[in-house]
Amino acid sequence: MTHPGMAMFLLRRLLHALLTLLGVVFLVFVLFNWVGGDPATLLAGKMASAEDIANVRHQLGLDLPLGSQFLLFLEQVVRGDYGESWATHERVSTIFWTRLGPSLTLLLPLLLLQTLLSLAVALLVAAWRGSWLDQGVRVVSTVAMSISLLVYIIVGQYWLAYVWGWFPVKGWSDSLGTNLSTYAVLPILLGLMVSIAPSVRLYRSFLLDEIDQDFVRTARAKGLSETRILWVHVLRNAAIPIVTDVLMGLPGLLTGAFLLEHFFAIPGIGREVIMAVERSDFPLIKATTVYVALATLLTNLLGDLLYRWLDPRVRLE
Repeated sequence: MTHPGMAMFLLRRLLHALLTLLGVVFLVFVLFNWVGGDPATLLAGKMASAEDIANVRHQLGLDLPLGSQFLLFLEQVVRGDYGESWATHERVSTIFWTRLGPSLTLLLPLLLLQTLLSLAVALLVAAWRGSWLDQGVRVVSTVAMSISLLVYIIVGQYWLAYVWGWFPVKGWSDSLGTNLSTYAVLPILLGLMVSIAPSVRLYRSFLLDEIDQDFVRTARAKGLSETRILWVHVLRNAAIPIVTDVLMGLPGLLTGAFLLEHFFAIPGIGREVIMAVERSDFPLIKATTVYVALATLLTNLLGDLLYRWLDPRVRLE
């Protein structure tokens, strides 16, 4: 593929992402203005007078025409400045930057371990397909998929942390090493219990689809070992759907991390979002929605580029 072709592809995808983000911004504005209720009434309190509510509406700019309110929100998105939190009066941008570190400390190891462990188990059962090991992993995965993350959190905190004392029940520190070795271990372990099972079953099906292809029989006819066939030929051809699953699973992984942060008192973005929902803190919720949409669009673009890198035959159009 030529460089001009790649440039045109990136330009088209960025334009598409921009239009999609604009649609998301409009949808968020509509939902919070027509479905979310009157924030001025919520902030003023139940005993507030009509004059108090009117004052709050004026302070928040809610007495402006809807067109002016949308343009103001659009300006906030472009500048990346969503004003102050209604609950804590802290800048929303400050909240995100200060809470991003704990969230990444939890999310990045969880994503890396989930992908590597799921792929390793899937390769193992694919090599031994039809054996007792393959059937046992499938049964365990099915059982694990039927249990909610909340159950894992409650049971894990009670038995592993409170009763047996293997991990702290909750907490966080300013040291990255302490967090990774102490406070983040149990949340990551519980997150893996939920996320590995569906990934193993899916990756196994991707690998088995490739094992039955003609190129595998040709490789066997050439005398290549089963290990080389599985790790080089089969895995390379199954890499594209695996990458797709990893990228598409990021929003779900992020949602699960929200619960982990909340129950383990990890001062990350997820914990702040849950508290913002409880307090009807609309600026923080709006910013989170836009940021998640932007992150999803960027990961989709990254996925398209990875497809080309994994398989040069893929055409980016």
